[in-house]
Amino acid sequence: MAGVFAAMLWGFQAMIMHHAPDMFRAPQEDMSFGWYVPLFSLYVVWTERRKIIESLGAPSWAGLLSALPFLALGFLGVRGVQLRFEIVAFVGLLITVPWAFFGKETAKAVLFPALFLLFCIPLATFLDVVTVHLRLLASSTAFAVARGVGADIVQQGTMVGAADGSFSIDVADPCSGLRSLFALMALTAGYAYFTQPTWLRRGILFAASVPIAILGNVMRILSIVLVANFASSDFATGFYHDYSGFVVFAVAILLMVATGELVTKLFELKKGDVESNNQTIQTIKQSSFSVRDFAIPSLAFALVVPLMFFQAATPEVTVAEAPNVHLADIPGFSSEVLEPSEAELTVLPSDTVIEKRRYVADSGDWMVVSLVVGGKSKSSIHRPELCLPAQGLRMERPRTRSVAGRDWRFIDLASKDSPTFGFAYTFFNQEGFKTASHVSRIFRDVVDRSVLNRIDRWVMVTVNASRSDDAGLSYLLSRIELDGGNAK
Repeated sequence: MAGVFAAMLWGFQAMIMHHAPDMFRAPQEDMSFGWYVPLFSLYVVWTERRKIIESLGAPSWAGLLSALPFLALGFLGVRGVQLRFEIVAFVGLLITVPWAFFGKETAKAVLFPALFLLFCIPLATFLDVVTVHLRLLASSTAFAVARGVGADIVQQGTMVGAADGSFSIDVADPCSGLRSLFALMALTAGYAYFTQPTWLRRGILFAASVPIAILGNVMRILSIVLVANFASSDFATGFYHDYSGFVVFAVAILLMVATGELVTKLFELKKGDVESNNQTIQTIKQSSFSVRDFAIPSLAFALVVPLMFFQAATPEVTVAEAPNVHLADIPGFSSEVLEPSEAELTVLPSDTVIEKRRYVADSGDWMVVSLVVGGKSKSSIHRPELCLPAQGLRMERPRTRSVAGRDWRFIDLASKDSPTFGFAYTFFNQEGFKTASHVSRIFRDVVDRSVLNRIDRWVMVTVNASRSDDAGLSYLLSRIELDGGNAK
């Protein structure tokens, strides 16, 4: 098993040395707590080493078979550069390999420290819809409470500011509370494991970390708005903003401890109810040599080690040639070229191609079409659901419709100050694969990177339109022809 684990470290070296550290440092994920997660898992293994040793038993065919899907997922993740797949596969193998070698009791003994590594998974950009709603919750609550105590403020989307324009505070992604939510969940999981004697009580305390973290972040945003309104906006958005997070997190920790004490009091200790952390598992003794004692570990070694070395020896990936697509004039529509915004030019990678045009029909109908051709980086293409709600837009009636042989994702957009208008987007790559599903696009990209060792050049087309009804929006989209060279 030591040989298998050594091979796993080699096979997942890209994840350990590059992919995970790069994500921990990425501003959009804000996962500085991720560095401490594997250290805590090692600490748990060390403190419970006696329990793990005493759990060693006979090899298990079930454990060996359970390792197979994680081997496949790891192969797709490493070669497809999908960190989430890599981490899930690595954690799964940390459980199923001991299961295959020493039985299910050993798998149970290492279950918690292995699952704890799942907190290394970056979820801020994956849960972008949740992020937006957390931002709206914090800004809306701060606005309602501050107005209730006499503050003369207004709200627009995730922005809260003074009615006279003296200050404005935008609850951006880092202030959504998602980072503190995951950090507090990890902290609570470790605290519950060592302080609560049963898995039920640990689960209750762990679940309580979610509302505690959300409440703490809402109170932080509220305090910033109140300080800005009644004291100094410069102080509120400067020094107080930078250091208020430590105070709120300290309060959240106190609430976590208090909740743990409450859980302890609610569960009266009864005879037989306690599952002591020092409880040992009787060692399974073998009366005679069994063929599986040799066969299962040998098969595990023969499966994992070669695959890990092949997985690590990924050749230099090739980048596909970008599709030759452009936005052209449309008969019956006047058009003007729009320049990309400063945010688009700053945030998107330098090899991203952006074209934007506004089309106006004789009937008065209009549409703004954006065409984004992604580069080598996966961050060139994103889901529009990530940014639109933060601009104060309400997304309604999401549905998928087929227009001229191409699937589009239709969404109605509305705000307080404008009528409902239509929005649609679709994706395709240089091979002609078309989809309106972000998940389908990601899966296709993973397969191409893993199996074909090729980075696809994806194109995202988004359309803002004056018509939100399916018939009217479909008519406008049917005028945009994207296949075969230039888009017309």
